[in-house]
Amino acid sequence: MAAVVRPHILHSSPMLRPSLLLRKLPCSVSHYSSPSTLSRKISTTRRFCFNSESVPESSSPGSESGASIVGDLLDYLNESWTQFHATAEAKRKLIAAGFHLLNENEEWDLKPGGRYFFTRNMSCVVAFAVGEKYSVGNGFHIIAAHTDSPCLKLKPKSASSKSGYLMVNVQTYGGGLWHTWFDRDLSVAGRVIVRSSGNTYLHKLVKVKRPLLRIPTLAIHLDRTVNKDGFKPNLETHLLPLLSMRPEETSDLKEKTAKSKAAHHSLLMEVLSDELNCQPDDIVSVELNVCDTQPSCLGGGNNEFIFSGRLDNLASSFCALRALIDSCESPGDLTNEHAVRMVALFDNEEVGSGSVQGAGAPTMFQAIRRIVSSLTDSYVGEGSFERSIRQSFLVSADMAHGVHPNFTEKHEEHHRPELQKGLVIKHNANQRYATSGITSFLFKEVGKIHNLPTQEFVVRNDMGCGSTIGPILASGVGIRTVDCGIGQLSMHSVREICGTKDVDIAYQHFKAFYKSFSSIDKKISVDF
Repeated sequence: MAAVVRPHILHSSPMLRPSLLLRKLPCSVSHYSSPSTLSRKISTTRRFCFNSESVPESSSPGSESGASIVGDLLDYLNESWTQFHATAEAKRKLIAAGFHLLNENEEWDLKPGGRYFFTRNMSCVVAFAVGEKYSVGNGFHIIAAHTDSPCLKLKPKSASSKSGYLMVNVQTYGGGLWHTWFDRDLSVAGRVIVRSSGNTYLHKLVKVKRPLLRIPTLAIHLDRTVNKDGFKPNLETHLLPLLSMRPEETSDLKEKTAKSKAAHHSLLMEVLSDELNCQPDDIVSVELNVCDTQPSCLGGGNNEFIFSGRLDNLASSFCALRALIDSCESPGDLTNEHAVRMVALFDNEEVGSGSVQGAGAPTMFQAIRRIVSSLTDSYVGEGSFERSIRQSFLVSADMAHGVHPNFTEKHEEHHRPELQKGLVIKHNANQRYATSGITSFLFKEVGKIHNLPTQEFVVRNDMGCGSTIGPILASGVGIRTVDCGIGQLSMHSVREICGTKDVDIAYQHFKAFYKSFSSIDKKISVDF
């Protein structure tokens, strides 16, 4: 089925969809196009394509061996303004690829060779493909990532007014670089509950694509020492976005103001209702993020970078999802597979994962238990679930810190990952990352066999170390885990940077993991 052509932009041209430009570009490490070659190919495409309809679609994702996924990632990023939209896009792609949607509230009837998925809270998704030679007690090969990113979220009562302006009350989510949100063209996206006929309610996603909000910086003339003392905004009082000028009081306005006084501005509700094609009074609940409206795009002198918000961690999420889909798209891809291939994308990693849709919940392990139970057609002996866990392996995929050319001293001297040099394996002696010598070796062996480079990262001893969902999942049930990620700059900024080549390497490494880990894992014995 042909993909829907969306009006995303690549640099200044609104005519070209990034995935159409990049899908046919080779991406293997040994034959990857140089940045200058990539630039020439894009320029050639621009010269001969006058509109998006004149650019042919490929038959299906991953159908052409060696095709780059960078353009498809840009499409995914531009669709996925929030964790809800990221999950909805994942759902759409899985259904298009032939995966069967499961309901957690119903009994599952699974078969070897089957492909399935379910969502939770429309911000978490678990998808899996059962090997045709799977037998109960065999392992699960899992890649886990997260759908959320640091952002601003509307407070339950967001309506505020100051000095003749309508303002929007927001709360900070995660550890963002909040100064980067100033003077950006912002808008809102998320989900709403809409009253429907028959006293029922609908769950809908909403995205206002036009610039709607802005957080203006104070002029330097009124803050003369800012460049010397640093920009230190108060996150409660200085981070409120402007919505509009306060309109003059009229009887109609007074009535609207009275209705929304305790919650949200009537103007904001009207904007949302226009997007949803409903009446403002039909919107009974909102859960909205403030989002940057600038599209994700290629950048750099040779188009070797991706400039985008939410790379942490949608880049990992997309690579993992695409690797799973493409690893089992052909009829024979699961014929000799003894394991279950799985991807798990969680919400709320940026705030500790402690939610029903976060990695701190037993979502993934409940799914594993249910899969094992459903595929059991006779007595298989004691501890089938526990045996499955012990034979399983988890790749915790989260973005990594590439060395910053202006701050090289912030990295440990011998562990300075570079962009465009492959996945970064993360180590920490204090278990902030779940990588061990064994899991690192096994994951690097996957890359080595397929000629895929890897890098190593440890934080300096005089600096604190971040963490991931890896230790949470590893300690939750005792699954072997490696922490890795695509190197990037400007992590947690409203606009981040990563390398195009690293995206394709990550995709290839994840796909190789699904296809070859069963054979590699047999080559080493540790506890027996």
